[in-house]
Amino acid sequence: MTSIDHGAVPVSGAGARYRVCRFTGLKVDSSAETLIKVNAVAAVLFLALGGLMGLLVALTRWPAVQLLDAELFYLVLTGHGANVLLFWIIFFEIAVLYFASSVILGSRLATPWLAWLGFLLMVAGAVMANYAVLRGDSSVMFTSYPPMQASHWFYLSLIVFAVGALVSVMVFFGTLVVAKAENTYDGSVPLVTFGAITAGIIAVFTLASGAVILIPTWLWSLGLISNIDSLMYKVVWWGMGHSSQQINVSAHVAIWYAIGAMVLGAKPLSEKVSRTAFLMYILFLQLASAHHLLAEPGMSSTWKIVNTSYMMYLAVMGSMIHGLTVPGAIEAAQRRNGFTRGAFEWLTKAPWGNPAFSGMFLSLVMFGFIGGISGVVLGTEQLNVLMHNTIYVPGHFHGTVVAGTTLAFMAMTYLVVPLIFQRDIVWPTLAKWQPFLFGIGAGGISLFMMGAGTLGVARRHWDISLTDAAHAFEYPAAAYLMMGLNGIFAILAAIGGVIFILVVVASILVGPKLEGPGAKMRFPLHDQSREAVAEYGSHGTLKLPGTIILVGIFFACFVLYYFVNWKYLSELWLFR
Repeated sequence: MTSIDHGAVPVSGAGARYRVCRFTGLKVDSSAETLIKVNAVAAVLFLALGGLMGLLVALTRWPAVQLLDAELFYLVLTGHGANVLLFWIIFFEIAVLYFASSVILGSRLATPWLAWLGFLLMVAGAVMANYAVLRGDSSVMFTSYPPMQASHWFYLSLIVFAVGALVSVMVFFGTLVVAKAENTYDGSVPLVTFGAITAGIIAVFTLASGAVILIPTWLWSLGLISNIDSLMYKVVWWGMGHSSQQINVSAHVAIWYAIGAMVLGAKPLSEKVSRTAFLMYILFLQLASAHHLLAEPGMSSTWKIVNTSYMMYLAVMGSMIHGLTVPGAIEAAQRRNGFTRGAFEWLTKAPWGNPAFSGMFLSLVMFGFIGGISGVVLGTEQLNVLMHNTIYVPGHFHGTVVAGTTLAFMAMTYLVVPLIFQRDIVWPTLAKWQPFLFGIGAGGISLFMMGAGTLGVARRHWDISLTDAAHAFEYPAAAYLMMGLNGIFAILAAIGGVIFILVVVASILVGPKLEGPGAKMRFPLHDQSREAVAEYGSHGTLKLPGTIILVGIFFACFVLYYFVNWKYLSELWLFR
C-alpha cells in the first residue's frame, strides 16, 4: 500500500489523537490503542498462568505420572478454569471489541476513563481470584457447585471482574454510538464489527446471569444467607458459565472473518447470510447450556426435549452457516487472487507460513470437526446419558474453547502486535510452527479426553485408578491409554503455548519497529485489507468446488460419529 504518515493527528472538538496505519489505512485512536495493548498484555499473562496450571492438571490425570496430590490437584484445577476460561479469554475479547469498534470504524473511543476503570476492576478481580484460590480455601473448581463453599474473596473477585467486563462492554457500545453520530463509516457496520456486537450483546446476558447467582452465593459465604438451592444455582450459573463460551464463539468467528479479510482480502459470500447466522447466536446459542442439566431430576421432560431438539438445531445452524461461509470466502478470495487450478489450489497455495492464517484455519477446522460435532452429541438428551459428568465434557469444551477460541485469538495476536504495538514478529520460524504445535496438541487433548469419557472416566476425579476406594472399580485398559495420550498432547500444547508467549513478548519488547517509511511486515497483509475488513460488501459467488467438498466431508463425519454414538447407546440399553 502507499505509505501513510504515522504521526498522530489531532481531531478538533473530540479530544482524541489518531495515527493512520500504513499497512491497513485504518485510523487508530491513541486511547483505544493503549487500551487494546494493556488488555492484550493482561490476557497473555493470565494465559501463561492458566496454561501452566492446565499442564499440571494433565500430568496429574496421566496415571503413570500423577504429579499432584488430591488437595493440590483441585486447587490447581480451580485456578486453571478461572484463568483460561475467564481471565485470558475475556481480557482478549475486550481488546477485540475495542479494535472492532474504534479501529475498524475509524472512531474515537467513547469515555476512555471509563474503559480504564473497567480494566482496573478486571485486573483487581482476576488477581483477587488467584489469591483466593492459591491460599487453599477455594478449591471448588470452575463450577463451584453448592454445597461446596469457597472463601467470600473468591465470589467477590468474580463479581468485581464481571463488573469491570460489563463496564468495558458498555464502552464498546458507546463507541458504536460515537462512530454513528460522527459519521466515521458509511452504511452498515462491517461484518467483523457486527460479530463483535453479537459478542457484546451475549456478554450482557452472561454477566447479568453471573450477578444473579454470584451475589447471593457471596452473601451465603459471608453467612448472611443460610442456604443456596443447588438446582437453582446450576440453572442460573450455567446461564453464565455456558453462555460465556458463546461470547467466545461470536468473537472468534468475527476473528476468522477479520483474518481472512486482512491476509487474503476475503469478503463474505453474503453479508446478509453471515449476519443472520450471528443473529441466531443471540437468539438460540445460549440454550445449549441445557446439556449440563439433562441429568437433573428437577427439570421437566418438556424443557429438556425442547432445548435439546428444536432449539439445539437452531443454535447449531448459525455455526453451520459460518462453517460454509468462512472457507467459502477464503476460496473466493484465493481464486480472485489467481489460484484457480482444480478444486484445492486455493487451499494448497494459501499462506500457511503466516501464523495468523494457519492459526485461523486450524481453529476453523478443529472447532467444527471436534468441538462442533461433539457439542451436538452432548446436547442430544438420549446420547447425553453416555457422557454426562465424564471427562468427555471437558474434552468437548477443549475442542471449542482451546482448539477453537484460544487458537483463533493466538492467530489474531500475530496481527495485533504489528498493527497496534507497531513491532514486527521476531523468530519467524518459531512463529510459523507455533499454531501447528499448539493446534495439534489441543486437538489431541480434546479427542483423547472424549475417548476416555466414552469409556466412562469421571470428569472430576483426580485418580482414575480409584486407589483406596471403598468399592473397587477398574476402567478398561484403553482408558489408561487415552489419559496417557492426553498427557503427551498436553505437553505438546504447552510447548506451543510457551513458544507463543515467548514470541509475542519478545516481539513487543524488542521486535523491529514498524514506524519508518520503509518498514515492511514480515507476514504481509493483502493490498485491499482495509476495504475487505472495514467496508460493507459481499463477494457473491457460488462457484466454490473446494468448499463444497470440505463441507461434504464434514457432514459425512458428523453423520458417522452421530451413528456410532447411537450404536453405543443401543448397547447400553440392550436394544434388540
